[in-house]
Amino acid sequence: MCLAVPGKILELFQEEGVHMARVEFGGVVRNACMEYLPEAAVGDYVIVHVGFAISKVDEEEAQRTYQLLAEMEQGS
Repeated sequence: MCLAVPGKILELFQEEGVHMARVEFGGVVRNACMEYLPEAAVGDYVIVHVGFAISKVDEEEAQRTYQLLAEMEQGS
């Protein structure tokens, strides 16, 4: 099973010519490739799958996903 998680873009940068971002996922910060979403900006929420931002979502949808993940964790 694969999981794509929403995160908030904190910073955009270039790494060896590749569009990248520092993205926060509920307190954890990781780098993600932004090549598929060149229009994304700092403060936007994006869905990240295996290190690639694949779509934008609004903050409400991101928060709803975080809540569902927390509920799943409590149920296990």
